[in-house]
Amino acid sequence: MIADPLSKPMHILLVDDNPNNIKVLWEAIQGCGWKALMATDGESAIEQTEYAAPDLILLDVMMPGIDGFETCRRLKANPITQNIPVIFMTALSDSIDKVKGLEIGAVDYITKPFQQEEVIARLKLHLKISCFTRTLEQRVQERTAELTQSLWQLQQTQLQMIQSEKMSTLGQLVAGIGHEINNPIGFIGGNLSHIKEYTNDLLCLVSLQQQKLPHPDPEIEALVRKIDLEYLIEDMPKLLESMHHGIVRLENICLSLRTFARSDISSRVEFQIHEGIDSTLTLLKHRWKSHGNHPEIQIVKQYGELPPISCYPGQLNQVFMNIIANAIDAFDDLNQNHSHQEIAACLNTITITTSVDIKEETVTICITDNGPGMPPEVQARIFQESFTTKPVGKGTGLGLAISHQIIVHKHNGKINCLSTPGEGTKFIITLPI
Repeated sequence: MIADPLSKPMHILLVDDNPNNIKVLWEAIQGCGWKALMATDGESAIEQTEYAAPDLILLDVMMPGIDGFETCRRLKANPITQNIPVIFMTALSDSIDKVKGLEIGAVDYITKPFQQEEVIARLKLHLKISCFTRTLEQRVQERTAELTQSLWQLQQTQLQMIQSEKMSTLGQLVAGIGHEINNPIGFIGGNLSHIKEYTNDLLCLVSLQQQKLPHPDPEIEALVRKIDLEYLIEDMPKLLESMHHGIVRLENICLSLRTFARSDISSRVEFQIHEGIDSTLTLLKHRWKSHGNHPEIQIVKQYGELPPISCYPGQLNQVFMNIIANAIDAFDDLNQNHSHQEIAACLNTITITTSVDIKEETVTICITDNGPGMPPEVQARIFQESFTTKPVGKGTGLGLAISHQIIVHKHNGKINCLSTPGEGTKFIITLPI
């Protein structure tokens, strides 16, 4: 409910060079319980309005110095005073002057000689309109703030849903892949040890036969030459060892997938940050290793002695994935404009540094690249939803926005970006232990 303007003292500025007019108006205003301020010229009226902020101004048109019209123009041009309603007082009967006053910002006019009842009625009307206007503006501001807050909360909820859906889908995918791959890997790995044993036995048998039968049948000698038995005996253990390394590599990839996409969304667990970073690098190895015209991106790990921290590992790994993948993307974009020799000479590098602050009980992860960097206008917007500099189809603009939410809102941490065009980019992540 809007308050009645008569319920509290209202201040009205009377501007007139005629003392009799001021006296008549002052008496009428006092009778209504309002407070009167007085000025006898335009300059002093403007000055009083700025520091006293009256609720309404009664302004005479004909005054020495600047007239009422010019005074009104200056009041309306000043952001401090432009919203204070002005009522002109005039003895002029010419309608042109009345229209002129309304055009430059006055809300009404009264004519001399004054009719006290008319003056009071007009003042009450415009004070009430002014009160309604101020209340409405306040309500609009409050509603705008509420809507802004609601929009922010909606955006955060959408990001959480997107993040949860991505992690849930990834967790299901990894679980399926792990189940499908682990069985044949276990089968191959288990049988490989038997194959090595059987192969060694057969090679021993061949060696023993060669010792006991130094002059074998010509047909056997022909087959020995055909299969190059000497090379076969030398190479077979190497092939088996290579297969063993391949099996170990597959097992590590499966482990990295499980570590990366741990579906512990509902509760925190103790987690070693280095495991998450290493699993992320393993999954991205096909991108930072040398291929085609792209030389290898050097990965420099400068790990400190970090304690396990209480966190959501799958979500933190997603942050590491987003930042490192973005760095690789930046190198790819940069490399498109340079020759292989120029790229190799630049030695593209991603440096990952970790440290612990025992006093603050925090750990810090810095991911730095020596790529193209970002201009200030891009750097200022990288954590905004849907902002991306990548071409259509390559980026959604959600990766760093989700990363910011994970670090700041889910882990009460901090994430900052420092970047200089032509020199590279550094992301600094600080997490409570």
